[in-house]
Amino acid sequence: MILSILDTDLYKFSTSNAYFHLYPLAEGTFKFNDRAAEVYDSAFLSALKEEFKHLERLRLTDEEFSYVTGKIRYINRNYWEWLRGFHFESSKIDARLDSEGHLQIEVTDYLYKVTLYEVPILAIVAELRNRVRGVNADIKTAIGLLDTKIELANAEGLSFSEFGTRRRFSSVLHDAIVKELKEKCPKYCAGTSNVYFAKKYDMTPIGTFPHEWVMFHSGVFGYKRANYLSLEDWIKVYDGALGTALIDTFTTKSFLRTLTMKQAKLLDGFRQDSGDEKEVGDAIIARLEEFGIDPKSKIIVFSNALNFPKYKEVADYFRGKVKFSAGIGTNITCDPGIEGYKAANIVMKLSRCRMSSKDPWEKVIKISDDQGKHMGDDREFDIASYELHLA
Repeated sequence: MILSILDTDLYKFSTSNAYFHLYPLAEGTFKFNDRAAEVYDSAFLSALKEEFKHLERLRLTDEEFSYVTGKIRYINRNYWEWLRGFHFESSKIDARLDSEGHLQIEVTDYLYKVTLYEVPILAIVAELRNRVRGVNADIKTAIGLLDTKIELANAEGLSFSEFGTRRRFSSVLHDAIVKELKEKCPKYCAGTSNVYFAKKYDMTPIGTFPHEWVMFHSGVFGYKRANYLSLEDWIKVYDGALGTALIDTFTTKSFLRTLTMKQAKLLDGFRQDSGDEKEVGDAIIARLEEFGIDPKSKIIVFSNALNFPKYKEVADYFRGKVKFSAGIGTNITCDPGIEGYKAANIVMKLSRCRMSSKDPWEKVIKISDDQGKHMGDDREFDIASYELHLA
């Protein structure tokens, strides 16, 4: 189900590299969360563990090494040298069913290693879920649905990137979809977050950093300046490259409050992943104007469960105000055209971290602009809400 060690999102490598260079002794635990609370049986769990064992065979090949060191130059070559010797260890993946049949998964390791487990685990769960339920996608039907979306993007000038690895229907369908995007939407499909398919179809690999990067900083430095410090560290590693900031780890309001003029000027843009697109976009524009920065010089990437008609509405609202793009995932890679089918609603997030093995574990949380995307311990919510002055 996982085709290569590169069959994952770019930001997993960029974030792993940042840990690798700044916090090589830091450790963390990633915890799986099924928002739909679906029920599975022991046969599914056995099949899942077998798929996890298959991950162990993956290695960065010589051809892939040549590609990443030539194409992804903002990540240091010594990181890719290290990745050549990395392999997944299925023994580190604690997968089980609770008493109600809900799937529980946790992985603990050094953060520069453990962050690489997230996307492959989610993609495997999503695909295996379809297989065991006997849900089969017709490629032609799925591509037909995609072509309708491509037609809208081409007609309306809707720039977007494909972000759908983690909840894709299957690796086979994902491959066919990226191939179609390359052939029929070369002008407005800016690229794919999946490094393997970016290499295969000569597309741009897209991505910056995830919520976990800010969550880690909150765990080891505190909530009040987690957004600020995570941006400063990112700048320290990438020196202005990968300059799109994810803004909603502790609500957009708290992010914009600690954003500095230096950071705002250096960033290329902002990624909105929760909340109302128009409200969040307007708040970003207002903050930029406070700094005397022309909003039209920056980009907002919308990525909150978008479909193309919704994206068109958002794009029409912001035309002439700010540059915009979108990261569209599940609506592209998990829309097989099967009546009544619902994609898996699963995530895997950092749940605890520490600076080194000598430090105590610290719980970490996420306070989204959408209540349904909150994650973490209730007591930590109270602490963070107080320190960040959130209602």
